[in-house]
Amino acid sequence: METTIKKWGNSQGIRLSKPLLEQLGFVENQRVYLSVSEDSIIIKKSTKNAHKTLQERLESFYGKPIAQIETIESLDEAGRGKAMGEEIW
Repeated sequence: METTIKKWGNSQGIRLSKPLLEQLGFVENQRVYLSVSEDSIIIKKSTKNAHKTLQERLESFYGKPIAQIETIESLDEAGRGKAMGEEIW
């Protein structure tokens, strides 16, 4: 496949055809890793933040299972969390 480098704002870009992306399993807005080898540009699927679901992203961000993540509903109006003992708020 041959393509042309075109101006894209203040940069240049290369358009990749839908069949090529489908063949490689790439999807729109997917993060990719670019590297240079001699006179070639290599495009690989990025493994950084490669989580597929919101649940996986949240668990990765907070470092604990989704069931242990505090939600807005679990906080009081001031964001202090629910009373744990005999405290009076």
